[in-house]
Amino acid sequence: MHDHAAHKGPGGLDHGHAHSHDHGHGSGKLLGLALLLTASFMLVEFAGGLMAGSLALIADAGHMLTDAAALALAWAAVKIAGRPADLRRTFGYQRLRVLATFVNGFALMFITAWIAIEATQRFFNPAPVDGRTILWIGSAGLAVNLIVFAMLRRGDSHDMNVAAATLHVLGDLLGSVAAICAALVIMYTGWTPIDPLLSILVCLLIVRSAWSLIRRSTHILMEGAPEGLDLAELRVTLEDAVPDIRDVHHIHTWLIGPQDILLTMHASVAVDADHAQVLRRAKAVLAERYLITHATIQIEAEECVDEDCSDAGGPRPSSSRAAMR
Repeated sequence: MHDHAAHKGPGGLDHGHAHSHDHGHGSGKLLGLALLLTASFMLVEFAGGLMAGSLALIADAGHMLTDAAALALAWAAVKIAGRPADLRRTFGYQRLRVLATFVNGFALMFITAWIAIEATQRFFNPAPVDGRTILWIGSAGLAVNLIVFAMLRRGDSHDMNVAAATLHVLGDLLGSVAAICAALVIMYTGWTPIDPLLSILVCLLIVRSAWSLIRRSTHILMEGAPEGLDLAELRVTLEDAVPDIRDVHHIHTWLIGPQDILLTMHASVAVDADHAQVLRRAKAVLAERYLITHATIQIEAEECVDEDCSDAGGPRPSSSRAAMR
């Protein structure tokens, strides 16, 4: 017997299978505004670099161009992810947001590698730097990046797509701080190697966070179990909370998007058990304790009919019920 869990609201009302995308609409507005501000200042910085004859500012404008592209990708992913499910994509387009995070993570790695190479070359071959121009443009860039960063930080903290875009902006923000510090040092001491040294430091800070985004998005794309969800503990909890369940096995759980958890499992029950009641109770436990509102549960009154009925989720923790069996 198969059954799919319905979404339960705070009042226990049945909302069917439709996934909620309300958080995506708010993220889309934030990303769109962040894209507008970033792209606008990129043009200002590029024009300033041309007028001042500063290759450093033109290069930073190129950096902001890649950030604008990353924000555009994140914004498009949120918009497309909001489309309803159809017969070809029965879970909708939520996975696109994870894919955008994956691409943005590698884009960050590429950008930091490019900056590190440029900084190394400049360290050994110093170029004339107009400290005053860099100071003014860097200060303006810092103000814009602080506004965009604050906006994105107010967004959905669990949305990896927004996190990836925020990290791009953070890279620009740190780059602006580094540019201001370098400009001050150059203006007062004339020591130009400070510029590439601070650029490399910023790269090291960004790489660590970028790798975390790549790792998390890859885990979801590989259908990995949600981080922090102990399947062995979940199994014992269900067996203890629903007396008619004798055994839970074949547990599979994964994320379809940044937050939407799906689960399938087999539940062996007593022969005289009320199957409908078992399903209702099991789904209530999954929703209340694990926030899993979309589950497919196969009820088995007899032995498991599949060829491979081995347990999933690792060794079973000890429990009073397990000891009694």
